Amino acid sequence: MEKMPFQKLQSELEAATAQMEQLLPQEVLDAFDMSIRELRESGVGTGLELGTQAPDFTLIDHTGSKITLSEETAKGPVVLTFYRGAWCPFCNLQLLAYQRIWNDLQAAGAQLIAVSPQTPDQSILLNEKHRFSFPILSDVHNQTAEKYNLKFRIPDHLHDIYRSLGITLDAFNGDHSWEFPVPATFVIDKARIIRAAQVDADYKNRMEPAEIMQILNSISS
Repeated sequence: MEKMPFQKLQSELEAATAQMEQLLPQEVLDAFDMSIRELRESGVGTGLELGTQAPDFTLIDHTGSKITLSEETAKGPVVLTFYRGAWCPFCNLQLLAYQRIWNDLQAAGAQLIAVSPQTPDQSILLNEKHRFSFPILSDVHNQTAEKYNLKFRIPDHLHDIYRSLGITLDAFNGDHSWEFPVPATFVIDKARIIRAAQVDADYKNRMEPAEIMQILNSISS
């Protein structure tokens, strides 16, 4: 039987963007766009260069278990994705798209690790809703995101907008820092070398599942 092509994540992200544009006032959309431009111009949160060694870390997953990157890469390549949190619809679409390629990841000898600044309790709630096959790690205070040059602070002009949308970041993240990782996905080989990356200040753009599998297949070939 011919293998079905991977569903395009970008199409889903564009549909979510269109829905957001219908639901939110123009001044809110403009504020979001301005924050993306400001982040890009700041040069903050641009990630790590290809060919560099991914910093090691140990974080707690949604089951309370400790996950150490170097121990996981010793088993095979790792797809490491940083996302903003369960409150972000674009992040949820990305994680669900990656869940759909879970069997393909395993067949390639790889695994997936997702990291966000949300508390372990929030990660438990997220996993109870979606039943992900991969670990959901809590990077409290964005210490790991900082190692990967991803940490940034949400600008003050967005705080009231987030609150008006019911996004209570102090509850999600357990602090009042208003800090996040820039959404990013890294494909890391067994030597912990970053072989591919997508880091984008525009949270509406994410690495395609098909691109991940292409890179993993090139590593293993």
